[in-house]
Amino acid sequence: MFVTRPAAEAGAWVDALRSRGWPARALPLIDIAEPQDSQTLNDLQKARAHWLEWNALMFVSPAAVHHFFAQAVPVSSMPEPGTRFWAPGPGTARVLAEVLEQHGVSSACIDAPPTDAAQFDSEHLWPVVASQMHAGNRLLVVRGASRATLADERNGLVGKGRDWLIERCQAQGASVNACVAYERHAPRWTPAQRAEAESGTAAGSLWLFSSSEALAHLSEALPQVDWSRATALCTHERIEASARAAGFAHIIGSRPALSDVLSTLESVRSHS
Repeated sequence: MFVTRPAAEAGAWVDALRSRGWPARALPLIDIAEPQDSQTLNDLQKARAHWLEWNALMFVSPAAVHHFFAQAVPVSSMPEPGTRFWAPGPGTARVLAEVLEQHGVSSACIDAPPTDAAQFDSEHLWPVVASQMHAGNRLLVVRGASRATLADERNGLVGKGRDWLIERCQAQGASVNACVAYERHAPRWTPAQRAEAESGTAAGSLWLFSSSEALAHLSEALPQVDWSRATALCTHERIEASARAAGFAHIIGSRPALSDVLSTLESVRSHS
């Protein structure tokens, strides 16, 4: 079983999976780093310096939270009533609550999809936050970017689910800006890691994918590999489509939270 999440998150997933008897190993397919582009860094520094001046901030991932607040200006007073912090799922919400507490901000200021939502994404976040967006209100989307699409992502133009939400906010008269808090890169594998990935083509191999970009990096690294015998567990229908396009014939769907993935795997094991 291959856990493809970024290295900062993969370890906890591997530990949880192994505690349930799964032979999990970490093979991150996305490397996370600080932005290198000077304009991106300038925009990020400005956002960090004035983060309490927005009506709402949306953090697209735990990495967005960590990298944004790594150098955010400390809070000198509580934020204005009504300042909200959005998270598309429980993992991001949990990390956001921990970081906000360090800044003296209550977790009651966080909005996220309900725990029983069919999926954790922007589409299921929108009903929770829609009433906050109206003429005169300002939203900052804190996100990551791949180097290939940095110019577009800096301006908030990439990411199907997030752009759908941005369009909804703008349609209600709100002003939306985006800042890039981190860059995503394809991993640089050692020969041993490449061999490990190639071994994952065998029947019975199981890959956990939480990102279509991770699948793209896998396909780019091993373009001639046949994935039809391996299984992909995907945490969103868009990722499932990417897995099919990459050649995976056996695909399992799950919500993205670790607890949901564990439940899905237990269900698969009980029926195997």
